[in-house]
Amino acid sequence: MKQILALIAGAILIAACGSEEAERSADGRLTVGFSQIGSESGWRTSFTQAVQSEARNRDITLRFSDAQQKQENQIRAVRSFIAQGVDAIIIAPVVETGWRPVLTEAQRAGIPVVIIDRNMALEDDSLYLTRVASDFVEEGRKAARWLMDETGGDCAIVELQGTVGASAAIDRMSGFNEVIADYPNARIVMSQTADFTRTRGKDIMVTFLRAMNPKDICAVWAHNDEMALGAIIAMKEAGVAPGRDILVVSVDAVPDIFKAMSDGDANATVELSPHMGGPAFDAIEAHLRGESVPKLIPVNGDLFTQETAAEEYRRRTSGEAR
Repeated sequence: MKQILALIAGAILIAACGSEEAERSADGRLTVGFSQIGSESGWRTSFTQAVQSEARNRDITLRFSDAQQKQENQIRAVRSFIAQGVDAIIIAPVVETGWRPVLTEAQRAGIPVVIIDRNMALEDDSLYLTRVASDFVEEGRKAARWLMDETGGDCAIVELQGTVGASAAIDRMSGFNEVIADYPNARIVMSQTADFTRTRGKDIMVTFLRAMNPKDICAVWAHNDEMALGAIIAMKEAGVAPGRDILVVSVDAVPDIFKAMSDGDANATVELSPHMGGPAFDAIEAHLRGESVPKLIPVNGDLFTQETAAEEYRRRTSGEAR
């Protein structure tokens, strides 16, 4: 009896979803599912808010799911979006691998998928519509070029890595290492993951400072600003002057890092724009009109230093547009 009741309930739910989809199609309003990695950083929160704001401005129904940095939560959310019959799905993937089965399910359902921010390792590019992202490799290169110019290429570097398996961590590391390979006196002396979070960045930096004489560390290279900000706290607590005794370079360009730079505690950051929702929705709308869409839509940012940090902090915290 319980099984029969469950089947009846499932049929009612499917019918309700079908009616809702028919209603959405009738009024012409798009419904998009968005699976976000989580809220591990200030940049990630800004990114989520930017996508939500863009959806509101376009009168798009956005069904949002916070994966709390767990891929299994993302896969569950995507399958829920498929069951709901959304018009498209946007995924900011936690890690690169393990996506083929659920993307195949979306493809069979005729639902286009846009990969946003981080990347997926896929041999079959027909499984997704496009990817909207910054060039993470180039971000690593920009950070390294600044550091090599600042130090003359003679620098012992400690590295705070992002989440293991995340394309942002893999590619930023690759770009940074590519540049410093041309400088014999530049070397990474310690490297460990801090999961893109401020708390872990502080904890790992404490470990680095205990393992080495701070005077032997030239710079901290962090794969994002949150880890750099954690490292700054650790240095201050250890009596080390961040930004002076040890240089700090990172990626994201969140307001807090501009405050740290204006205070002299950090030195440089490469911007990762959070405004990727617009290009993603543009691609979805173009595809649904039958237009072709490129497989990569780049969104790139500049490198910022202490010279402009105070003005950037004022502008970004006041909401002033660039």
